[in-house]
Amino acid sequence: MLRLGALLTAFLITLAAPLSAQDRPVLVELFTSQGCSSCPPADAFLHELAKRDDVIALALHVDYWDYIGWKDSFAKPEYTARQRAYAKVSNRRMVYTPQMIINGTDHVVGTRPMDVKDLIKKHRGDAAQVTLTAQEHQGKLKISASAAAGGKATVRLFRYRPEETVAIKRGENAGRSISYSHIVTSVTVVADWDMRQPLDIEVPLNGDLPAVVVIQRNSFGPVEAVARVD
Repeated sequence: MLRLGALLTAFLITLAAPLSAQDRPVLVELFTSQGCSSCPPADAFLHELAKRDDVIALALHVDYWDYIGWKDSFAKPEYTARQRAYAKVSNRRMVYTPQMIINGTDHVVGTRPMDVKDLIKKHRGDAAQVTLTAQEHQGKLKISASAAAGGKATVRLFRYRPEETVAIKRGENAGRSISYSHIVTSVTVVADWDMRQPLDIEVPLNGDLPAVVVIQRNSFGPVEAVARVD
């Protein structure tokens, strides 16, 4: 009985401990623009990152370079607003392209692959404090999550187009055909979560585009969990 009790105690301690980072992917957001001459290498690098099992890569096209002469066909003002919100949280006065945000906290120029990979490795070592499951069934997405600690978080649903090539006719990239990967088409807030209680919601999942669920502390703080729904 003493041996059984010791084993049970060890099992309960394991359940209470933070989850291993092994199965926790890292979110990489690339802020880019079809009108930015320095962006194509970062766009190409995102293709490489998107192939990794331990990374969820998303491209958010901003609209503030449209005035140069080419209107980005993927850009939306809300993606620019998201980038500016990140800058405000980290007390930065400017935004730029190509910029990669890693797990909501670290930012780096998207044309520095080694720096990006080092940051991904760093975040892979973080113990998960939130468990997340997202399952699609008959046009609905069931999202369940629980947290090891309290706080406030925002749950967002990203939809994205896996790949598209664009022939750019004007602006800094005029005459080039550029292939883009994991192009975000919409971002929707589906819940504001009090992390003291388990999360269990269902949201509509219209259309065939892949989806990503992102749980982010304090709206634009650290990414606590991310899950892909293909």
